[in-house]
Amino acid sequence: MKFLDHPTRNLFFTGKGGVGKTSVACATAVKLADTNKRVLLVSTDPASNLDEVLGITLGNHPTAIPEAPTLFAMNLDPEKSAAEYRERMVGPYRGVLPEAAVASMEEQFSGSCTLEIAAFDEFSRLLGDPSATAEFDHVIFDTAPTGHTLRLLTLPSAWDGFMEQNTTGTSCLGPLAGLQAQQKLYQESVKALSDTAVTTLVLVARAEPSALREAARTSEELAELDVRNQHLVVNGVFQAIDSSDSYAVALQHRGTTALDAMPEQLKTFPHTIVPLSPNGIMGIDSLRRLGTADAPSATSLSDEDNNNRLEELPPLSDLIDDLVAPGHGVILAMGKGGVGKTTVAAAVAVAIAERGYEVHLSTTDPAAHIAAAMNDERLPNLSVSRIDPAEETAKYSAEVLGKAGANLDEQGKALLEEDLRSPCTEEIAVFRAFADAVSAGTNKFVVLDTAPTGHTVLLLDSALAYHREVTRQSSEMPEAVTNLLPRLRDPNFTRVLIVTLPEATPVHEAATLQRDLRRAEIEPYAWVINQVLSPLPITDPLMKQRRSYEQKYLREVSETQASRVAIIPWQLEPPTGLQGLSRLTHSDLSILKS
Repeated sequence: MKFLDHPTRNLFFTGKGGVGKTSVACATAVKLADTNKRVLLVSTDPASNLDEVLGITLGNHPTAIPEAPTLFAMNLDPEKSAAEYRERMVGPYRGVLPEAAVASMEEQFSGSCTLEIAAFDEFSRLLGDPSATAEFDHVIFDTAPTGHTLRLLTLPSAWDGFMEQNTTGTSCLGPLAGLQAQQKLYQESVKALSDTAVTTLVLVARAEPSALREAARTSEELAELDVRNQHLVVNGVFQAIDSSDSYAVALQHRGTTALDAMPEQLKTFPHTIVPLSPNGIMGIDSLRRLGTADAPSATSLSDEDNNNRLEELPPLSDLIDDLVAPGHGVILAMGKGGVGKTTVAAAVAVAIAERGYEVHLSTTDPAAHIAAAMNDERLPNLSVSRIDPAEETAKYSAEVLGKAGANLDEQGKALLEEDLRSPCTEEIAVFRAFADAVSAGTNKFVVLDTAPTGHTVLLLDSALAYHREVTRQSSEMPEAVTNLLPRLRDPNFTRVLIVTLPEATPVHEAATLQRDLRRAEIEPYAWVINQVLSPLPITDPLMKQRRSYEQKYLREVSETQASRVAIIPWQLEPPTGLQGLSRLTHSDLSILKS
């Protein structure tokens, strides 16, 4: 990896969900530690899987990695950070103010905005306070998926703008009340990010059009924040061994085509190509090998591959009849970033619309690509939209000012407008739009391509906190918000499809998501395993090794996790446009074996 020739002190990894940021960040940390550098590896992802990749249980403080003695790792646990942050803000008032006042303060710190602020607070301490990481030569940040990462980076500007405009001296912003004292620390964090001698921003992508477009968009937005020392890593690049295998040739061709057509600004960056690892990246030894093309021989896996093959699992088409049986309702496609939620949501929406039902397809994911999946094609009874945070925030703010501000004097309106400038307002507005989208399922089908796992769970888990926050600002509870949790918990109204890939991290994160949903009394309807090689007549040894690797995770899902499961085989042609999406729900798996 070329950025390791002259590594800066801070290395910051970002990219579309599912591209392998964690694997590349961990491999970088191990390679630096192997040169006797003291390294701290930090995840700011609410759905972090550092523990699994490194093979050790991590906490909120640096933990030594036994197999790499100078490497330490930690997860910034949003829940724990939020609890500590909340207590710092509320604790001094216990026993001083009446219990009711303290309880009111605790309510203001109970939403998902507090989680994000708390995580950023800790992130900034590590980045902006040199004494916090003085014992380390390098600090590596394995960040959350792109939308969340950009929010972390832009929050200092938003908070700075709020602080400059806060002329009233009030502290009605709840979670933001503690930020004034931290302003210098946030400024130092932004300064460190923009210092090319101190920080390298590593854009991780796959050789796929959507991942490369996302890397380019991220690059531009980060450059606007003066984060300009950027390096591109294209991860998981496949090279066919058996040229007679049409699937292997198609996979190689798809990657080559995507790289040739990558956005122009990415072509000018220094870059590193990382070959596909057929057995996944788990453990220190595999991290040390990342970047090497250690291909198997043509016969080394033939017997193992054939003997361990799982019995055929049903295709996605088997789910459609039951999904349309109620005649209306909500279908949620949920899972880790990069597993194909957008494609599955679009395919299900198209299949339902083809049967004559009215369908609305939408997303709450800031990094979604529904338009690309649809190729901008339309069916008469299928409508498509995206919940845009900026639009929803403007609409929500206007609504609150119109209702809650109607009878306020000038000072009262100034306080309310100040409150609405909080970054927390965007969270409330997006949540309201999500609730409105779900409510539309009372008279038609609504298919929602939701955000990556951590953000989705925050939306669902914070429903009651948002109840309090919305009534605090507008003095009334919208019907859609009031009925959201009952609707999500009603299996006759809402069907949750957990989308995953036959790989360790996506399956285990999906299992965590399922546990979180069940705690919220939401029972998943089915698991959909995307890009499965098992039904395919492949002969390429690298592809066969990958097929053998996936068996363990197909079994784990079908035998221990899902009450109902469906698979989508890897496609020779990308499943885009109405015809490509229809193919996913009309495929006869027996044809693939001919």
